[in-house]
Amino acid sequence: MQVPEVKSGRIVAWSDATVLVVVEAHPASLRPIPVLGAAAGLRQGELFGLGEEDIDFDAMEIHVRRQIKRLGSAFVFALPKNDQERTVPMSDGAAEVLRQHIKAGRIRPYSLPWEKPDGDLASVRLLFRWRDDLHIKARAYNERIWKPALVKGSVIPPPIRNEKGALVYLASRKDGIHALRHYYASVTLADGVNIRELAEYMGHGDPAFTLRLYTHMLPSSHQRARHAFDARLGPVFASASHGTVTEQSPSARDLLEADDGPQLGL
Repeated sequence: MQVPEVKSGRIVAWSDATVLVVVEAHPASLRPIPVLGAAAGLRQGELFGLGEEDIDFDAMEIHVRRQIKRLGSAFVFALPKNDQERTVPMSDGAAEVLRQHIKAGRIRPYSLPWEKPDGDLASVRLLFRWRDDLHIKARAYNERIWKPALVKGSVIPPPIRNEKGALVYLASRKDGIHALRHYYASVTLADGVNIRELAEYMGHGDPAFTLRLYTHMLPSSHQRARHAFDARLGPVFASASHGTVTEQSPSARDLLEADDGPQLGL
């Protein structure tokens, strides 16, 4: 895939090679997280809150029904951003990654309050857990898994040690896992998915927002426009290549002469 040209203020999608390195840098048990970020466009909290019951292998769809959200020092299950559930098509490759993950893992119910710390407990057959067998917390994941993977992918430089000896990564917000959503958008647009569908898949409330965000990633339609007219007006162009329409196409001439309706000035 061609990476969009770098221009000020515009989102730039990662190359396929960068995504592959970042995915491979994850431990096997967490590798489906960046896979689904890149191949389904899920947000980080949605990935962490994904359950086995959200994967429909028959329909080849992922149902995005919740996220894991931090409220102060507490964590809850909550609706996705904009309080909007959605369904995302699942590729064959992503489905196989998930099948193998479910087969290899010990998937079992996990409970968190719903929407607020004192809310009713909701139980989900959580796909991903941290080393302590609890849900994944964004800060731990970002520092111990995501940023080291970015170093291997040459997205950010190697970390330095501060005065306390702790590793410090020189990463900005644009280097977060959200970069995989941008990659997802670039691939789907390059393959002809329209803005309205992409907005639905990504959970954007307004397709106009999606268009503003990714309009520079839309593939040129010049070639498709050329092909469209060649297909529709092929007989006219064929006649023109051998002479005028009047000389070569009596049927077209007859139709024009028979049209006695009002003429519109163009």
